[in-house]
Amino acid sequence: MFELKPLDPEDYRRQTRRITLGIAVTFVVLALLLSTLAVKLFGVPGGDNFRWNLAGVLVGLGLTIALVRFKLWSQPWMAPAVYGWQLKRNLMRVTNVMHHVQGAVAASDPAAMKLLRFYHLGVTQMHQLDGNSSDLSQMVQEINQHREAMQAQGLDVDQQRLDPDWLATVKRGGA
Repeated sequence: MFELKPLDPEDYRRQTRRITLGIAVTFVVLALLLSTLAVKLFGVPGGDNFRWNLAGVLVGLGLTIALVRFKLWSQPWMAPAVYGWQLKRNLMRVTNVMHHVQGAVAASDPAAMKLLRFYHLGVTQMHQLDGNSSDLSQMVQEINQHREAMQAQGLDVDQQRLDPDWLATVKRGGA
């Protein structure tokens, strides 16, 4: 179950920029080293070694991805980037069933109402963390209307967790 966490947007952006820079430097170093090694081992002096350079870059990319996913992903200093990825991934899970969500919300289905509220809170946080307030301003009226509809039904508007059962319920077409 994914849960929204309170994060300072400025701190988040600073940390994720640092993480991104570190991963980019790792990729560049691996790509350069592996390209050089491939040319030295398999290349032809004075010949066209493009394919060996490309192979080194591609292997460097693969190693960087593997390193991030299998070694660095669980490191505490990677937490902001991992959280951002998980947030966007979970919002996409809701987006993928949004046509079901909207129909169920129109029918006042409580699970769909909660799911849409989580989605609104998650999108709000994502835009704040990314520093993208212009896109968020376009959704404010929809977010407020939905919150008011939930309050009118007596539903809790503090939906900080994505319950997988909500997704399943909405996909099935209601309770």
